[in-house]
Amino acid sequence: MIPEQSVTIPVAAGLSLEGALALPDEPASGVVLCHPHPRYGGDMDSPVVTTAAGACQGQGLATLRFNFRGIGGSQGAWDEGRGEQDDVRAALSFLGQRLSPTAALALAGYSFGASMAARVAAGSDRLAGLALIAPALASPGWQPLSAFHVEGPILLVAGRDDQYCPPDALTTLGRMIPAATIIVVDGTDHFFFTALEALASAVAGWASRIKR
Repeated sequence: MIPEQSVTIPVAAGLSLEGALALPDEPASGVVLCHPHPRYGGDMDSPVVTTAAGACQGQGLATLRFNFRGIGGSQGAWDEGRGEQDDVRAALSFLGQRLSPTAALALAGYSFGASMAARVAAGSDRLAGLALIAPALASPGWQPLSAFHVEGPILLVAGRDDQYCPPDALTTLGRMIPAATIIVVDGTDHFFFTALEALASAVAGWASRIKR
């Protein structure tokens, strides 16, 4: 894995986020990774998030993990998923400023982070890839996706026994996104405890197709 450095990401006046940035030599592309629900113990050190980051780094991509507002060393407080979308946009801007002007930027999110990534993607015209890992489709907090344009690979992945992202719901979501690759990992649930290697393989396959 590429060594990570601690960074501070500005969001708004007086508000900043804690992050971990990995920059390979002359990176042409980068991925921002969004963590699971802050109210249920989610943070940027989630094993799923760090596994996904490592898979992207293995494909030569820059990565930026960060803590949503109010978590760890990030300032601010929980904002019901509103300000958290600004956090994602700030992280994308921060990573873009550290790459070349022509660099491709992609988003990946796990559970609540997948919801935030999807909502930001709906309003973006510059994403080169989108990975939604175990989006909580069965949760009341999930909102239907708006149309979005991603100029690159889209991955939908979840465990076969995921209680928050049932495979049928994932397949239904995939029908709304014809370009998406759908992967259902056998023998695991929402947390991928027994299938981090399989998850890494799925994410690496996605990352390998992001525009260089």
